[in-house]
Amino acid sequence: MADTLAPVVRKTTRLPLLDVLRGAAILGTLMTNVWIFASPGSEWSVLQGGLGSPDPIADPSAANIAESVFRFLADGKFLALLTVLFGVGLAIQYDSAARRGERWPGRYPKRAAFLFVEGTVHFVLVFAWDVLMGYAVTALLVAWLLARSEKVRRVAMSTAAGVHLALVALVTLAAMGTDDSAPDGPEPAAVDLYAHGGYAAQVAFRLENAVALRIEPVFSFGLLVFLFLLGVRLHRAGAFTDTAEGRRIRTRLAAWGLGLGLPLNAAATLGGDAFFVLGRYGAAPLLALGYIGLIGIALDRLWIPATATRALGSVGRTALSCYVAQNLLCMLLCYGIGLGLADRLGGSGPWWVMGLWAGVSLVLATGSWLWLRRFDRGPLEALQHKVLSPRRRSPA
Repeated sequence: MADTLAPVVRKTTRLPLLDVLRGAAILGTLMTNVWIFASPGSEWSVLQGGLGSPDPIADPSAANIAESVFRFLADGKFLALLTVLFGVGLAIQYDSAARRGERWPGRYPKRAAFLFVEGTVHFVLVFAWDVLMGYAVTALLVAWLLARSEKVRRVAMSTAAGVHLALVALVTLAAMGTDDSAPDGPEPAAVDLYAHGGYAAQVAFRLENAVALRIEPVFSFGLLVFLFLLGVRLHRAGAFTDTAEGRRIRTRLAAWGLGLGLPLNAAATLGGDAFFVLGRYGAAPLLALGYIGLIGIALDRLWIPATATRALGSVGRTALSCYVAQNLLCMLLCYGIGLGLADRLGGSGPWWVMGLWAGVSLVLATGSWLWLRRFDRGPLEALQHKVLSPRRRSPA
């Protein structure tokens, strides 16, 4: 049953923290995805052991250390951060609807459906490891939970976390008992497809293997629900407000998230491939909370230069457009349908991949800043607003 409930009212000025966090999350997900674009077999290599990280202990070269640190800081952490922020955004929309006296979820299912369509198009035409489809499905459930009692949401959070951790534990135990003699690396046909194949063939490959390529949001659904609801709780606790309580929460997030997240993620990384799932889907979200606190403290204390704050904030305000654009740019730069950098520079070391991330990030930051000087929303955000905005407002 849809309900009209009072919002959580906070007469405080919101920090630019949310936009900066969204910008960091978007560029941070690219820190992980860029290795997919640059690897032989690209999207298919994720499922066939083609993204193996170097061992900086066995070979402590500068390149191996740099790549290992780069991957360690990003893998799973910014995806979890982005998921929390989607929950925050959903809570803000709920409060906005409540202030207007509208019933909930009201028009929100249409918004989620539009996001699912956007994700489907993105999956088919651009990048197989899209997150928007999973977010759309999760948002429908969490939107319903927002109109329920706090007790119901607490039960949903604990249940989602418990089911997810049990699944992660089972997969990790199975990986520990698996023989590692199986050959690593993607199929030669997949390598050739992304290095030399046509665009239509790549689209057909995604459609033919849609079940396998859509496994991540299914596997991590419990985690998505938990992080969405956690974002709701952080928002309602005032974690993103310019208040003493907000600063206190951010300090605690940094202390606990970094204090526990760093050693746990380091242990999972050093444990090898068998602990990959535990690290990405178990320990990484904890470190993501530390990132929220750390970035918040840095903004509170003006540690981040104003230029960087504006750049990240611009990306954050156009997050959907930048998310799609970064994957589109990497596809055109790395695949054979474009410049084919993955095939031409493959085996030459990690520096060009990290440089690719930096270059694309700079383009997104500059482009979003210039766009927002002329327009209020990013291009995809404007399309979404145009499609979903009601043509006629009902009387209050």
